[in-house]
Amino acid sequence: MLTLHHLNNSRSQRILWLLEELGVEYKIEYYQRDSQTNLAPDSLRAVHPLGRSPVLTTPHGAIAESGAIVEYLVRNHATASFTVPQDPEALQQYWFWLHFAEGSLMPPLVANLVLEKARQKGSKPFFIKPITNKLVDGIINAYYGPNLAQSLRYVESYLAKNTWFAGDEPTGADVQMIFPLESLVASGRAKDFSAIQGYVKRVHAREAYKAALEKGGEYAYALRL
Repeated sequence: MLTLHHLNNSRSQRILWLLEELGVEYKIEYYQRDSQTNLAPDSLRAVHPLGRSPVLTTPHGAIAESGAIVEYLVRNHATASFTVPQDPEALQQYWFWLHFAEGSLMPPLVANLVLEKARQKGSKPFFIKPITNKLVDGIINAYYGPNLAQSLRYVESYLAKNTWFAGDEPTGADVQMIFPLESLVASGRAKDFSAIQGYVKRVHAREAYKAALEKGGEYAYALRL
């Protein structure tokens, strides 16, 4: 029996989607973020030392990191459609997008969010705030902002020509990519990217995704279709 240790409003929602697509039997252990810090509860450290979600417990122990979990599930429970592509070109795209999601897209996205929150909270004493804002703007404008914009343009151009990220059917690459893209759509950051918006709607319309959403509970990035 597989057990997904699921944290609300987290990357583990995409693992729920994959589990539903694969039709594999599994259990869910639910965890809630701390209302003050928004961090995972300490109880997750009893499952895995990092104390983060998602974590999947298997007959061989606990496995963390979304990409590793996706690869484990696809290798051991793949179906006719949710499998590693056999076509060489699709396989290359599969590898790329599987790692692009967390390697290139998420770091500047998270950095932008953290820096903007820091600016919103302000500084004390009040006369320090303009200095803090200028520093934050400088960091965003010099690196994280352009980096994120470049990645979004690239994703948009790819999705304008492709229904899924690696071939004609959804794969583990789509599971990895959905979290950053749906968070961007939900926050309004993807308002100028119609292909990305269409892709998120396409994923959210899938019956397996809807089933995962019902089981997962609170999820801020869901589009209620």
